[in-house]
Amino acid sequence: MVVFVSNYLNHHQIPFCHSMYELLKGDFTFIQTEPMEEERIKMGWNQQLSFPYLRYYYQEPEKCKALILAAKVVLFGGCDDERYIEARLHAKKPVIRISERLYKTGQWKAISPRGLKKKYHDHTGYRKDQVYLLCAGAYVPSDFSIVHAYPGKMYRWGYFPETKHYDIEELLKQKGWLTDDKSSKTCVPYILWAARMIPWKHPELPIKVAKYLKNKGLDFHMEIIGGGVMEEQIKALRKEYGLEDVVTLPGFMPPEKVRESMEKADIYLFTSDREEGWGAVANESMNSGCALVANHMIGAVPYLVKHGENGLIYRDGNMAELFQQTEKLVRDPELCRKLGRQAYQTITGCWNAETAAARLIRLSCQLGILDSDSVIPGLPDEIPEDEGPCTPAPVTAERKMYEQLTASNN
Repeated sequence: MVVFVSNYLNHHQIPFCHSMYELLKGDFTFIQTEPMEEERIKMGWNQQLSFPYLRYYYQEPEKCKALILAAKVVLFGGCDDERYIEARLHAKKPVIRISERLYKTGQWKAISPRGLKKKYHDHTGYRKDQVYLLCAGAYVPSDFSIVHAYPGKMYRWGYFPETKHYDIEELLKQKGWLTDDKSSKTCVPYILWAARMIPWKHPELPIKVAKYLKNKGLDFHMEIIGGGVMEEQIKALRKEYGLEDVVTLPGFMPPEKVRESMEKADIYLFTSDREEGWGAVANESMNSGCALVANHMIGAVPYLVKHGENGLIYRDGNMAELFQQTEKLVRDPELCRKLGRQAYQTITGCWNAETAAARLIRLSCQLGILDSDSVIPGLPDEIPEDEGPCTPAPVTAERKMYEQLTASNN
């Protein structure tokens, strides 16, 4: 039996859970530890879910405790409360943690004695036990190496929203923003940004990109989807810069509507900073055939994006690079389509829920925490050394990541 314990089941985890349930022939349980946040519900996330593998800890705590202790494998992620797995850890039973980075706001925080004590209690103290780490972001290994946790036991991981399958050439043909200026209808490059409008997601940056492109005299349309504490500021900037004719602000949309916009968009701007532990919109936009332009400090970017091959990366804080990369795509629709085509292949061919579930089961068998008869027929004989989920996660220093990502394609 495999049990996944997390704060709540969201639409980024459901495809993976479905795949685990199917591959393990029902021997899989997801335990939700708390109700979904009101903010997520307002964004269109579904709080009323009914799946055969879903259990609620706060409704049946004793049954959930028993499941966690009895399982052959427990996946533990998205929950800061260690009490859910303490009994299992003390019993020396296998645990596979799933974690975003420890130091989202800066690795300098590792000097805190109080913080180090907690990290030792939660992580470093189990470095010799059967406790492993799935790194939901490329900066996770660096953070955990600072506290000397999980040596040789860290593996690439991420979030796995629904993977859609298209005729990619037909999808690419349908992209673009249809304008209607009363005299003629034309299709112009469609640039998309979608997120909560909060400081670390930087919704002001797409507005500045739009100003830059308009000043260059380029034809395009930008849609900025979302709402939040910066919404009024973004509306004011659009007006100040005179962008009402080229920038649309539709407010919040449910996830399925955002995906529909991605299917039409040529370019997706991902402007979050280092606080974006993973960023599932990278998966979704790439799956939708968008040419992604992304900040190198976003957790998903080093795992998903090969600069110049399936997307473009700009250095964190370097607006000039962001402007230039976007301008390059607006001016070169063939490059835009090439990157979108390869982005689609990255998600459908490797970084998806089905592959992640299959590889996790295989890895669990290789680690000796699932029986060999749990191996599913048809899985690859070997896990690739340097590609995709459940491959060993390299420890790369923050200061070296940008150069490493762009070295061969600058």
